[in-house]
Amino acid sequence: MIEKPGSLWRERLASPLTWHYSGFAVLLVLVIALAVRFALDWAAISAHTRGVLEDRQIQYRALRIETEPLRGMDKRIDKTRGQIADFYARRVPANYSTILTQIGSLDVASGVRLSRVQYAPRPPGSNLPEIVMDAGLTGEYPQIMKFITSLERDKIFFVIRGMNLTGQQGGLVNLRLQVSTWLRPADAAASGLPQVPEQSSAVSPAAPAAQKGRPQ
Repeated sequence: MIEKPGSLWRERLASPLTWHYSGFAVLLVLVIALAVRFALDWAAISAHTRGVLEDRQIQYRALRIETEPLRGMDKRIDKTRGQIADFYARRVPANYSTILTQIGSLDVASGVRLSRVQYAPRPPGSNLPEIVMDAGLTGEYPQIMKFITSLERDKIFFVIRGMNLTGQQGGLVNLRLQVSTWLRPADAAASGLPQVPEQSSAVSPAAPAAQKGRPQ
């Protein structure tokens, strides 16, 4: 008996195997669609993540460059403080007696004669008070140059502010010398000497002078 085509299709549609194939095909299409969607989303997320990562890396490198000078700052500060303390200990005189002793030793070593030495501190500020010295030198030219050179190279921090030739007789030269050094604030205040105005380059003649060997 020959079956009709219509009844054959109905039997196939009613067959569980047909429904299994159909379900499998639908699931396969869904899986493929989800896989494509997942791949597209993953590509977009990856591109965004790479962009964000590159931005973060650029920011990190910029921060490293900006903070490079600050690295080890605490160690540099400690080193600077140590250098300042060492400078104070070696180059800043402890008192007026130290200044007098050193000037006297340079005087003897060079062969010049100090006719007078006047001292006066400038008004104290936020830093070390400046001590102004006005000295009269007499000696031969090589002796005076030796004294000045020794003064500039001395362990105590002396700064020559000015020199003025006041006379010459025979081989002797008379020179007026203005020199500055610095004391710690407490030592300068304890001197009791009058202050010289900041704008003045030399000790005022009217102010009481501390002669060589007098200040302590």
